[in-house]
Amino acid sequence: MGLVQHETIYFEGRVQGVGFRYATLQLAKEFEVTGYVKNMSDGRVILELEGSPAEISAMVQAIEERMYGYVRKIERSSLRREAIFSGFDIR
Repeated sequence: MGLVQHETIYFEGRVQGVGFRYATLQLAKEFEVTGYVKNMSDGRVILELEGSPAEISAMVQAIEERMYGYVRKIERSSLRREAIFSGFDIR
């Protein structure tokens, strides 16, 4: 299998206890991405995504739009690597 775009995205703000992970799971069904979303102990949410750069960017934009008012800051890092995820889930 070839290399895919991988992004690790941290969302800060009021992102826990507001349906953020469930909304992200529902949005993931609309895009060709794999990975997971997870609450972190420091109050942030981590999103690990694999897919094409365009699909990842479109999904992150959709999350920003859906969760507008809850997200204060987003940190993104990306690299190309072998795919390790199949499907998308909440952890």
